[in-house]
Parts: sequence; C-alpha cells; structure tokens
Amino acid sequence: MRGRPVASGQRRDDRLSDVAGCGSNPGALRARLHVPENLPEDAALVVVLHGCTQSAAGYDDGSGWSQLATEQGFAVLLPEQQRANNANLCFNWFVPGDIRRDSGEALSIRQMIEAAVVAHGLDRKRIFITGLSAGGAMATVMLATYPEVFAGGAIIAGLAYGSASTIPEAFDRMRGHGGPSKADLQGRLRGASSHRGPWPMISVWQGSADNTVVPSNADAIIAQWQGVHGVGTSPTRVETVDGQTRQVWCDGSGRELIEKYGVAGMGHGTPLQTAGDDGLGRAGPFMLEVGISSTRHIARFWGLVKPAARRAATTETVSAMPAATALKTYNIPEKPRAMRIDPAAEARPGDARGSAAGITKVIEDALRAAGLMR
Repeated sequence: MRGRPVASGQRRDDRLSDVAGCGSNPGALRARLHVPENLPEDAALVVVLHGCTQSAAGYDDGSGWSQLATEQGFAVLLPEQQRANNANLCFNWFVPGDIRRDSGEALSIRQMIEAAVVAHGLDRKRIFITGLSAGGAMATVMLATYPEVFAGGAIIAGLAYGSASTIPEAFDRMRGHGGPSKADLQGRLRGASSHRGPWPMISVWQGSADNTVVPSNADAIIAQWQGVHGVGTSPTRVETVDGQTRQVWCDGSGRELIEKYGVAGMGHGTPLQTAGDDGLGRAGPFMLEVGISSTRHIARFWGLVKPAARRAATTETVSAMPAATALKTYNIPEKPRAMRIDPAAEARPGDARGSAAGITKVIEDALRAAGLMR
C-alpha cells in the first residue's frame, strides 16, 4: 500500500500485499490485494487479471488500478498466475479443468473474492472484474461461470468464453480463425451456470491494429453477451470519447448494458492516458499510452468514479450497423516474489474480528457455507 515501508526484496512500485488463507486454491494461484487506508464501509471490489508474462504488481503499476482505488475508495484484488501452472504466466483460459464453475483456476479466483469480501466487509453487490489478453479471456470465464457474483466486467484484448479448449484452438482463435458460431457462443455462456439473470454489465476494449488478438475477438465477446442482455446487434448509440469510438447497447429504459471501445491504431495492450489531471498508470510493454485511460473509463462505466463530462464526446444514435462475427487474444514482464501477509494484517484499525487464526477460520467457514470449500 502507499505510505507503507517497502519490505525487503519488494519492488518500490508494488502497492500490493500477499494474502494467505483463501481456501483450497485448486488452481494454485497467488492472491495479492490492495486495501486503501480508511476504506469506506461496504466498499466495492475490483478483481484485476494480468496478461501473459506479467505479474500482478507490474500490471497494477501500469494500469493504475490501485492508484484509482486509493483515490476513489475501493479495494483491488489481483490473482497472480504462477510459473508452475503456465511457463508464460498466462491464465489457463482455454483449459477445461480451469474454466468450469467450482474447478481449477476459476474456483481459486472465486475463493479469493470470497476471502477478501469476508476479511474487509466489502459490498457483495459491487464486485467487478477486468483483465488484459489471457487475463481478459479469464475474466470472461469468471463472468460466465459466476455471473451472480459480478455487477460488471471489462475485457481488454480478450476472448469469448468457451471459444477454445486446446492450445492449437487458442492460437487459431487469437488470430481470428474458426471458432464457435454466435448461437454456440451464446449457448455456452448460458450453459456455464444455472444463473438466469440479472447479468453483469460488460465493457470491451480493443485496438484496431492488434495482431496478437485480432479485433474480431471483441466482436465475438459482444455477440456472446447480446443474447443474455436481450439487445440487438446494432448499438443504441455511437459516440466519440477522447478521440476514440464508443458503441453502447442499452435496455428499453436507456440503461447501459454493453459498451465497446475501438482504439484506432493501437496494438496489443491496455490503453492508457498517463499525463494530465486525469493521468493514471505508467506506460511500458503492453501498457500503451494512447491518450485514453481504459482504467478510469471502465470505473466510470461501473459507477465507481463520479460521473464527469467526457472530453470531446459527440453522440450519434444509430438504427443499423452490420453485425460482426468471429474471434482472438494475448501477453507481458515481471517475476513473482515470496512474501506472505495474512488477511488479518490488512484489516481496518478497530476491526474486532480478532487474531490471524480467527480471521482464517471465519474465511474458511464462509467458503464452506458458500460451497466453495470442503
């Protein structure tokens, strides 16, 4: 956290703490957390998933999520892949055992969410998830398999849920080759859980020049979620925000359910605006300075940041636009460290939940009650 002494061996740009005691953790992931000082009661939680070759701390520093959390008063959970699970530190978004409800990496992330909610009294109605590339694809896994947990999701250069189940298929989808039909994608989303609504709001970000995860993947994600949200293929409106095209799909009352940002000329990575009053994060590999902050705009879409007039925004209502189809995703740097901090160490001052052993028992009891741990 900001203002804390830096532990031995810890990066100075690392605002995160390790969390132990998150349940059975069948996916063998590492849990990292940022809880701002003086966190409000019933604060929101944002789950952030890094891309391949990245660490949680590196992605957080680049994207600025913990910086925004401190500014706006919410918690950030960053599950981290381990090299023993995937040599390139990619979340295993296409491995059947890791993408089913109550199994593998998906269950590990769900357990981490439950542990954070219990340890810090977070608002269960305001849990959100985002990710880049393989992390974006894993975010779609979580949104599909645990839709009742999330109020919203944001996928940056990611893949639709259920679009691949082998490594060759994964690379084909990333390049836009083959893949399930729109009807099949919508069926896989509905079949991933017994949930029947309401469904999370969805934000999709894609660079037009991304050759790693081609733009057709963003269209596949939109198509997958149009079904459960009951919206048509044509957006309700199209506008320009910070020089980039934003498409929005709304329900009958005008509530925004799905948005898509197409970032002109951007390659594979997370869109940043690091300079100016609204500047956030730090540019680097796959963290791309393009004059628009995906982090800040995603948080606004979710209602975590006070509404502000979008700069240079022009709006156009459209009645027809060709429906897009097809698919793709990926990559990023940093090495994990070993440092363990119990969740109790992150509790707010005056919290009466007791000792480290006590809070671990509370978390484990909550996981069992939720059917997330035996």
